[in-house]
Amino acid sequence: MEKDSEMKASIPGSRQLNLKKSFKRALHSLLTACSKEEFCKAFPSFTAAEHARLHRLFIQVINSLHEDIEEEFESICLETQAAAVLDSVEELVEEHSLDPLLSEKSNVEATAQNLSEAKKNEIHYLTGMLQKAEEQKRDISARLELLKREKHDFSGAENLLAELRTGILNYENGHSTRITNT
Repeated sequence: MEKDSEMKASIPGSRQLNLKKSFKRALHSLLTACSKEEFCKAFPSFTAAEHARLHRLFIQVINSLHEDIEEEFESICLETQAAAVLDSVEELVEEHSLDPLLSEKSNVEATAQNLSEAKKNEIHYLTGMLQKAEEQKRDISARLELLKREKHDFSGAENLLAELRTGILNYENGHSTRITNT
């Protein structure tokens, strides 16, 4: 068992291999982007022999740079434990792909739970709104009744006011008649 886990730890996973291959391809294409003809065009005043020596020196610098960058990349991968992280990711992906219903099942359950919670909240909100509407209806009905009663109360007052006006007018008419007669 220990040998199996040691072998798994020493054998890089497909994600780790893909990362390294992709990095090397990208680096290679960047460092070999300049052809010999393009290189020679950059130094038009040099002779063919000078071009050849300078190009060989350029190739040596590029190769050295390539090695240094690869070593730095490997160092960064070791420092950040990229291999272990990529292996963990690969392991999780494999676990989920063994049970394809696992992700769908949890999504369905989570969706059902969220929907249920949303419906409960909506019912609670609508119940509160219904209670408020019923309270407002009771308040409006009570005010309407009060206004109806006050209107009946005022109808008697209106009659009283009409009688007072008539009495005042009669008094004024009778009083003004006396003043003009005297």
